[in-house]
Amino acid sequence: MAAKLILLVLLQTLIQYPQMVGDGLDEVTRLRMELREKLLDREMTRLLQELEQSSLERSVRAWGALLWAALQQGDFWALAGVLGLLLWLWFIRSRRSRQPDNNGREEGAGDDDGGGNEGEENRDAIVWEVNNGDAIEGEDHDVANEVEEDIITHNLRQRLEEHLDHLMEGRVITTILMENFMVFFGHLLSDSSYPVPQRAIGVGSAFEGWSPREEDVVYRVLVPLNPPPGHTFHLEMDTSGQLPGRNFFIRVEPVCTCPREQQDDNVLCSLHHHPEDEQRRNEEPNFLNTLGTGSYLDVEKTARWFYQLVRAAWPALPQSHSWQIVLLPSSRCCKFKVTRGRKSLTVELLFGVREGNSDIYVSSQPTEALFTPSTVWPETYAVAEMKFFKLIARQDPLNNWHLKCLHVLARALLGIGFSTYTLKTIVMHLLNTIPVSRWRMRHFRRRLGNTMEYLHGSLEEKRLDHFVVGNRTFPQEILLPPDVKTAEPPNLFHRLAQDPAAHTQAMNEYCELGHRLSRMLHDGR
Repeated sequence: MAAKLILLVLLQTLIQYPQMVGDGLDEVTRLRMELREKLLDREMTRLLQELEQSSLERSVRAWGALLWAALQQGDFWALAGVLGLLLWLWFIRSRRSRQPDNNGREEGAGDDDGGGNEGEENRDAIVWEVNNGDAIEGEDHDVANEVEEDIITHNLRQRLEEHLDHLMEGRVITTILMENFMVFFGHLLSDSSYPVPQRAIGVGSAFEGWSPREEDVVYRVLVPLNPPPGHTFHLEMDTSGQLPGRNFFIRVEPVCTCPREQQDDNVLCSLHHHPEDEQRRNEEPNFLNTLGTGSYLDVEKTARWFYQLVRAAWPALPQSHSWQIVLLPSSRCCKFKVTRGRKSLTVELLFGVREGNSDIYVSSQPTEALFTPSTVWPETYAVAEMKFFKLIARQDPLNNWHLKCLHVLARALLGIGFSTYTLKTIVMHLLNTIPVSRWRMRHFRRRLGNTMEYLHGSLEEKRLDHFVVGNRTFPQEILLPPDVKTAEPPNLFHRLAQDPAAHTQAMNEYCELGHRLSRMLHDGR
C-alpha cells in the first residue's frame, strides 16, 4: 500500500509540475508528451480508485465489527444506526463506480471553436476499407491511437507545407519572367499590324496552389490577345457537335478607323482604302497571312509566332544572364523550360481571346478529342476557376487545407484513369457548399471522405456536372457570360453513361484510389 502511495505522489508531481522545455520543441514531441500526460492521468485515476476502494473495504470491516458488538449486547438503536451508515456507504460507492472516466474527454469537447458537432468531427476519423465501393466512417480511437494519428497528420502537413512553399517560389519566378516578356512584346508590337499580347494570367493547378507532384509541376499562363488597330475579333460558336464542350472560331474582321471629319483623302483606314493601294497592301506583311487560315485566326500558326517572339526576346531579359532556356515542342502553345543550376521550372504559355468583359476566354488549349482543328479555340474556364480559389483564400487567408486535400488526392491518382480535373471539380462543388472554416487540419480526413463519397455517388449516377457552366450557385463576384450561366451543365462522366465497360473500370479504379488514400494517410506521406 505504501508503494502505491509513493507512486501516486510521483504521478501527481509529473503531471502538476511538468519539466520546462524550450521554444524549439517540435510538434511531434509535444504530441508525444500529451499522450504521456493522458496515460499518466489515467493511471493516477486508477490508483485513486484503488485507494478509495481499500478505504471503503477497511470501513466496511470496521463497521462490521461494530455491528457484531451491537448484536452481542442487544442494543437495537445502535444496530439500526450501524445499518443506516452501511447503506449510506454502499450508496456512495455505487454512485462513484457509475461515473464515466471523463479525463481528457469532456474537456476536449469544448476545445473546438465549432461547437459540439465539430468536436465530434475532431474525434472521428474517415478510413477507407473499400468494400463494394463504399467508404465507411471509422469508430472512435482510444487516446493513444488518436495522438499517433495526429503525429502522422503532422508529418503529412510538414511535407505538404514544403510542397506549397515550392509552388509559391515557382509562381513568383514565373510571374516576374512573364512580366518581362510582356514588356518586351509590347514595345516590339506596339506599332505593328499584329495582335498585341496582354498581361499574362497565371492559371492551372500550380497557380491555384495544389499541383500533384513537384517533378511534374507546369506553370501555366494564359496570355490574352487584343486585335491590332483596324481589326476586331468576332467569336463564332462551333455548332457541328463533333467536338466535346463549347468551341469557337475567331473570325478576324476589319473595322473602320477613319476620322469622323475626314480632312485628308489620302488618310484612309484599312477598310476604306484607295483601289490603287490594294496591290501595295497585299505585298505588305499582314498578320492574317501569317497567323490566319482564311479569315480565321489559326492556333498552330499563332503558337509558332509566339515561339519566335520568345526566342527574340530572351537575350534582352535580365533572366538570361543567370538562367538557361530550352524551347519545348508543342503545336497549340508555347512551352519552354528555364534552368539555373539544379533548379528548373517548366512554363506553358497559352493564348486566347476574352469573351466580352467576362472571366471566360477561348484559348489555344486542346480539346479532349484525338484531333482538334487548328482554327478551333475551346472555351476555357481556367481564369474563373483560379479566381474562385482566390475568393476562397480571402475568406480564410491562413487556411489552405482545401489545397492540401486536393494535392493528396491528385498524388493518389498516379496511374489511375480519373483526371485531376475530375477531383478538382468535386472539391470545388464541396467548397461551394461546405464553409472554408470547416476545411482545417482537424477536418482533413473527413473532407477527404466527403470527396470520395461525392465521387462514388457521381460514378453510380454516371454524372458529374461541370462546376462553372450552368452553375446557378456560382459566385457572383466572378463574371460569366449570360449563355454560360444558363447553359446545360456538361456531364464530365458522359463517357461512362455510354460505355458499360468504362463504367466498370471506373468503379474498380475508385476502389484502388480508396486503398491508396488509406495507405498514404496511414504512412503519413
